[in-house]
Amino acid sequence: MTLTHLNQQGEASMVDVTDKDITDRSARAQSAVAMSAEAFAQLQAGNNKKGDVLATARIAGIQAAKKTSDLIPLCHPLALTKVQVDFALDEASNTVHITSYCRLAGRTGVEMEALTAASVAALTIYDMCKAVDPAMVIGPTQLQEKTGGKRGHWTPEKSESAS
Repeated sequence: MTLTHLNQQGEASMVDVTDKDITDRSARAQSAVAMSAEAFAQLQAGNNKKGDVLATARIAGIQAAKKTSDLIPLCHPLALTKVQVDFALDEASNTVHITSYCRLAGRTGVEMEALTAASVAALTIYDMCKAVDPAMVIGPTQLQEKTGGKRGHWTPEKSESAS
């Protein structure tokens, strides 16, 4: 197996994607933030002292996806055509579930952008609620689906059935 992010001298190197075909590519990632009942109730009621937690986390996630190549050294800067960040509130477990979706027509995938969006949205929720509950737990954060490129359509289930 050849490591794609190392040059012949073993140094870090950005992969050359010039000769790859431009295809429609997308990725979906998820994360979660589990918190105390008090912090969850505040978030759900929209009366957090720092403001609208989910609106702020959504903007942070979208912004993070667009800045992924500034954060992850060997990621290519991408011209994203769609970034979406959604939330589902689980009252039974006091958990905010985060789903991010990124899309583009390009030569390389958008998995890192989707993972970064979900991660930064989770970190933003933590930041805005930490005064009420500094013991919040973030995660798991994981890729849920990707399309395009050599592998085509991928989901964790397809990966498990291949092993």
